[in-house]
Amino acid sequence: MNTTHFASALAGITMLLSGAAQALPAVTVASQDWGRAQPIQGWTDFCRSYPGECTVDRSEPETIRLDAETWRTIVEVNQRVNAAVRPTTDWEAYGLADLWTFPTGGFGDCEDYQLLKRNLLAQAGVPRRAMRMTVVIDENDEGHAVLMLRTDRGDFILDNVRDAVLPWHDTGYVYVKREGSSGDAWTSLGHVRSPTATARGN
Repeated sequence: MNTTHFASALAGITMLLSGAAQALPAVTVASQDWGRAQPIQGWTDFCRSYPGECTVDRSEPETIRLDAETWRTIVEVNQRVNAAVRPTTDWEAYGLADLWTFPTGGFGDCEDYQLLKRNLLAQAGVPRRAMRMTVVIDENDEGHAVLMLRTDRGDFILDNVRDAVLPWHDTGYVYVKREGSSGDAWTSLGHVRSPTATARGN
């Protein structure tokens, strides 16, 4: 990935890891899998272009042991990427309904923000296996993508529409499916209807 446009965000990772610790969130309930699900097409295409981003290392933990330093890194990466990327739909940027990619031009829609956050957090030492790209239905009844972090204190959501990192059940979203932890298949989160695209630009 060409991360030149995000040099400041990348350089900030070292400062994040060496900065003052932040208070941990309260322990909350984790979300539950409801069986296998088909990944959204945009994810499948993204993995063809960036196979290293999608390889599952089963030696990594499925949940993060959340300490104050790691929590601070998560919150700050969420804020930095939200500030660095300009919200733009895939129709506006590429003339396509749904393209999952990195926002290397400084613009992107919901999943592009989350893919960058996932990449930066992995560089900071957060295990990829505990970070799950997740498809939800938002308050407008539209498909939307967020990044779910599975931790020993519950599941938390990184989103491009807010800087706060919230427990999954406090976002107001309906959860459809998420990236799996052991291979190509995704897992259902219990909602029957699945969007074919995550086209939200803001």
